[in-house]
Amino acid sequence: MARNYELYLFLLPTLAYFIVFHYIPIYGVQIAFKNFIAVKGILGSPWTGFDHFERFFASNQFWTVLRNTVGLSVYELLVSFPAPILLALMLNQVGNGKFRKLVQTVTYAPHFISTVVIVGMLYLFLSPRSGLVNHVIEAFGGTPIFFMAEAEWFKTIFVFSGIWQNVGWATIIYLAALSSISPDLHEAAVMDGANKLQRIRHVDLPGIMPTIVILLILNIGHLMTVGFEKVYLMQNVLNIDSAEIIQTYVYKAGLLNGQFSYSAAIGLFNSVINFILLVSVNQAAKQMKQSSLW
Repeated sequence: MARNYELYLFLLPTLAYFIVFHYIPIYGVQIAFKNFIAVKGILGSPWTGFDHFERFFASNQFWTVLRNTVGLSVYELLVSFPAPILLALMLNQVGNGKFRKLVQTVTYAPHFISTVVIVGMLYLFLSPRSGLVNHVIEAFGGTPIFFMAEAEWFKTIFVFSGIWQNVGWATIIYLAALSSISPDLHEAAVMDGANKLQRIRHVDLPGIMPTIVILLILNIGHLMTVGFEKVYLMQNVLNIDSAEIIQTYVYKAGLLNGQFSYSAAIGLFNSVINFILLVSVNQAAKQMKQSSLW
């Protein structure tokens, strides 16, 4: 450590961030097992055991928010996770450098648009009166649809707008992995008569498989953590049956209604599920002789 102290100095800001914002706040998790009273503080508040957890499991919102959270997360994982892989594989086969850079720039750009702006754009494009999408539907003889007010459309709009916004940015890591594959492997495949699809299948995909597995494990470890801001902004009274997830429910119960212990219990339940999923998938990857986090 003394010999390489410069490297530890580089790590210091990151370590300080995690200690201050991730480890020290764990002290406050105990309010999930207490009836937290602000004037008494965390230590002075009385213990209640698992009462808040039992209240959540028995509430009429439990199955609704759990179903919506899991459904939205799984839908997003199944559709959004493969998208950057496919885009990276296609870009890697493009020979025209200028065209490739243009596509990369166009697909990266939406990532830097604010979530608030993205949701505002969705309301404009999907408007039943002036929206571009409904104009196209009407042009083909269809009936305008109020997409943002229909519960059955919520998950699809959320997932596919997320792909448009983030697919280019998520492609970066796969392009970096593809660039590390030895050109000799492609040259050997070409000499053996392999076409582009066969080279993708037998050279590119095996080359980036460790990266795919690691990112899949990390994504499943966040399966129950759907983006709060975008979901909350897309919610309204007409689509709430499909749009209420654990994160928005915690926000409403904890910050809007002041039920701090109850919301902390729900958040802890959510985190425990994520932890169990992460450990389980990582162990499964190790047993299948794939890359793993530890």
